[in-house]
Amino acid sequence: MRRREFITLLGGVTAFAARAQQPAVPVIGFLSNASADAYEVRLRAFRQGLAERGFVEGQNVAIEYRWADGSNDRLASLAADLVGRKVSVLISAGGTPSALAAKAATSTIPVVFTLGANPVTLGLVSRLNQPGGNLTGITNQNVEIGPKRLEVLRELLPAAKTIAILVNPTSQSASDLFLQDIIPAARSLGMQLKVLPASTDSDLDSAFSSFAQLHADALVVSPDVFLNTRSEKLAELSLRHRTPSIYQYRKFAAAGGLVSYGSDETEVYRLVGIYAGRILKGDKPGDLPVQQATKVELIINLKTAKALGINVPLSLLGRADEVIE
Repeated sequence: MRRREFITLLGGVTAFAARAQQPAVPVIGFLSNASADAYEVRLRAFRQGLAERGFVEGQNVAIEYRWADGSNDRLASLAADLVGRKVSVLISAGGTPSALAAKAATSTIPVVFTLGANPVTLGLVSRLNQPGGNLTGITNQNVEIGPKRLEVLRELLPAAKTIAILVNPTSQSASDLFLQDIIPAARSLGMQLKVLPASTDSDLDSAFSSFAQLHADALVVSPDVFLNTRSEKLAELSLRHRTPSIYQYRKFAAAGGLVSYGSDETEVYRLVGIYAGRILKGDKPGDLPVQQATKVELIINLKTAKALGINVPLSLLGRADEVIE
C-alpha cells in the first residue's frame, strides 16, 4: 500500500472512531391529539423552554412528533410507537386523552403532560408536590376557571338566563370534569345550561344552527383539543349566527370571537420545555412537582361586541389584558 493511501485510510478510521465515541443525541417524543399546523405557537414556546435548559432541536436533541389529527382513538398506538423507539422523554400535549394514553403506554419512560384538569383526580400522579412514578407536568386553569367565564358573560349580558355549553363527546372525561364545576356555578348565578355536542366540523355547523332553537343567550366553549384547533371556525360561526361566545385562548378572540378568558398557552408550553430539559439533565419526574401556569388572560373583541349590539361595561374593559378594536 502506498504511503498516501495508508494515511488517507488511517484518517478515515480515526474520524469514524471519533464519531463513534460521541454521545448519542437524546430523543424527545411529542404526542398530541391535534395536528401540527395547530401547534405552531405552542411548539415555539416549548423549544424556548428547552433552550433555557441548554437543548436545541437539531443540535443536541432530536424530537419525534406524533399527531393524532383530532382522533383520540389513535393516541394509544402513537404513544406505543414512541415508547418502542425508546425516547428519553415523552411529552403528552393536548390534555386528558393524551396524558392517559402516555400513562398507559409506559411506566418507565419519563412523561411530561399538559392538563386543564387535576392530575390526582385523573389518577396520573399520587401527589402534586411529589408525583412519584414516571409522570409530572404542567396544569393550566382552563377547567377550574370555567365558572369565571359564566361571570364574565353575566357582566356582558346581565339578562342572560340560558347558556349553551359546547363539548366534545369523544373527550368524555375532560367534558365531565368541566361540567361538574360549571353546573353548580350556573345554578348559583340563576342560569340554565344546555349542552351542545360536537366532535366534527359538521357537528359544529349543526350546533350553531340549533343555538337559536334552544333560546340560549350565550355560548361557552369547553376546553378540548378538537375545539382548540377550530378557533377560527368557531369565531366565524359565532359571528354568522350572532352568538355571543366565550372560549379559553386568545386566538379565538383574535379570529373574531367575542371574548377569551384562560391560561396563556405560551407560558404552559415553555414550562413543559423546561421540565423536559431538566429531565434530560438527570432530574427524575417523580421529584418534580406538578406546576400550575398562573397567567390568565382576558381578551375582548370590541369590534365583535359592537357587531352583536353588546355594550361592554367599563369595569370589564378595565380588567381586560387586551381589547381588540
